[in-house]
Amino acid sequence: MGGLGTAALALGATGALAGAAPAGAADSDRALRFKADGTFKIVQFNDTQDDERIDRRTIELMEKVLDAEQPDLVVHNGDNITGGCANATEMKQAMNNIVQPMESRRIPWVVTYGNHDEDSTPQTGMDEEDMLEFYRSYGYNQNQPSPRGVTGSGNMNLLIRRHRGQQPIFNLFLLDSGRYAPDTIAGQDFAGYPDWDWLRMNQVHWYTETSELVEKRAGGTKVPALMFIHIPLWEYRFMWFASVDSRTAADHERAIAKHGIVGERNEDECPGPFNSGMFSAILDRGDVRGVFCGHDHVNTYVGNYYGVMLGYAGNTGFGTYGLSGAERNRLRGARVFNLTDQGEDVDIETHMVFAADLGIDLTANDQSIDPLPLPEGRRRKK
Repeated sequence: MGGLGTAALALGATGALAGAAPAGAADSDRALRFKADGTFKIVQFNDTQDDERIDRRTIELMEKVLDAEQPDLVVHNGDNITGGCANATEMKQAMNNIVQPMESRRIPWVVTYGNHDEDSTPQTGMDEEDMLEFYRSYGYNQNQPSPRGVTGSGNMNLLIRRHRGQQPIFNLFLLDSGRYAPDTIAGQDFAGYPDWDWLRMNQVHWYTETSELVEKRAGGTKVPALMFIHIPLWEYRFMWFASVDSRTAADHERAIAKHGIVGERNEDECPGPFNSGMFSAILDRGDVRGVFCGHDHVNTYVGNYYGVMLGYAGNTGFGTYGLSGAERNRLRGARVFNLTDQGEDVDIETHMVFAADLGIDLTANDQSIDPLPLPEGRRRKK
């Protein structure tokens, strides 16, 4: 593990799979595969979060990361757009801005949702399901409809197969972590508590059941996986301090030694008011090797919490809040995941790439541009 900006955390994962596609996996003709050299690369963009007049540097950052890293898949992990769109056309322009860097490079990509994606819905009438239909109209999008009875939109898993054959050797779980807590439950409001949303128990059950199905179809071998959610779990805060109740600098120093934490924490984690139980389910199943979120723009850390990586991707969007003063844009970036097939093993290495590393202007100002042209015609055939 190196310094900030090149810091990496590696975690091995076992599993030689016999494979068949589970519910929620992408269609077989769109299957993702490891390359011939046994590698697969994922880039995570978080909180691009702008309207149709996006800051030009957000697109520049995405394009430079894609050109430098040459990923096999991109995960847009929530708060992809925000308020400010006056009609459905502007909302589509906002979405189109942040998918064109992948589409123009023919890179497969997928989205999850955050708390801001529906900020323009009251003005435009487009909700998350409408957005999902729009995203799925693009030729390189990998999203599938959310399973029935599961809270939110876009909950899915996505298998990655070995270079040859139909054997899946890695899995991705993508969940909608919601928006905000309701005004009241049982007549009690949330004054004094975090008012973000949380994963519902039916989503935890869906993960568990899908994980079991993947294992069954893989001949009884667990398929290693990553999970992407927008809003962090409570366990992120527990890990940072190696404690539930005590939150001192000494606690954090102990946590660094125990959990191998690298990266920055410049604001408190913002989970919902309830612990969803997802981390307990992950420990029980033993397949998810890491959970990665966004939401808290100026946090970039990752650590190993009892065998599971918990990590942030720094904020990608230049149109959102950042650090204070002249440092506002210092942590704009993306998270990279390098997967390596080792036969009976998949190694996971992850690190941040920052805009500063790519020569992008970090001036603390607004550099919004006119929206990119909307594409014409039907979905392109792959």
